[in-house]
Amino acid sequence: MRFDIITIFPEFFGGPLDYGIVRRARESRLIEACIHDLRDFAHDRHRTVDDRPFGGGEGMVMKPEPLFEAVETLVFGGYEKGKTPAPEGTAIVLLSAAGKLFRQETARRFAQLKRIVLLCGRYEGVDERVAEHLATDEISIGDFVLSGGELPAAMIVDAVTRLIPGALGNEDSALNESFSEPAGADGLPTTTSQPLRATSRGILDYPHYTRPQSFRGWDVPEVLIGGNHEEIRRWRRQKALEKTLRNRPDLLEGISAGRDR
Repeated sequence: MRFDIITIFPEFFGGPLDYGIVRRARESRLIEACIHDLRDFAHDRHRTVDDRPFGGGEGMVMKPEPLFEAVETLVFGGYEKGKTPAPEGTAIVLLSAAGKLFRQETARRFAQLKRIVLLCGRYEGVDERVAEHLATDEISIGDFVLSGGELPAAMIVDAVTRLIPGALGNEDSALNESFSEPAGADGLPTTTSQPLRATSRGILDYPHYTRPQSFRGWDVPEVLIGGNHEEIRRWRRQKALEKTLRNRPDLLEGISAGRDR
């Protein structure tokens, strides 16, 4: 898997990509992460990548020319005007507050690809022709506005990398995390042995405990130390549903909540 990140702040990624799972995946060559300065694809004296918006308004808008040239140069090995910019197995992702919400199912879809090009927006926005004619996906990481696409890009690299076989020490870890286990028809999560539904938004992870067994009067639930694996599985499934209902009820819309029997 190759990630190409196009940004006006290439130095930003000196930290987020150099730690933890992403660093290990890079060192083991499971992924390749290449950072590109967008200004290298602007050819005027000032390396301009933004301009004033047509029709007036606040702020500046990122110009289409540098972004198109950057993608076409990187993907095709040379600037080819008018060339379709998305070969099979490649996603061109525009990071934008106006995009579709990034979810675990998005990460799973991206993890099947060979290459992801991430376009980090800045300023007031990006020329709409980038979204319409260059990007294959326009992605937002939440219903809020950030100063640019660098943080979302780093988050997407992390979320996708951990789904690549070999990136995690224990492959089952990715199956048991929040949003990875879809709820069944009874409102409870299915077991991890069942196939994940691509359309499911999943539920939150179950609560985790570790030593000490008692901390400031708060004890680890008895079921977790009893050794009965079926009871533990049922407890975890029920607690995951309760936590989802409490913290993210939107994930359970359209599902009839019930009890595991």
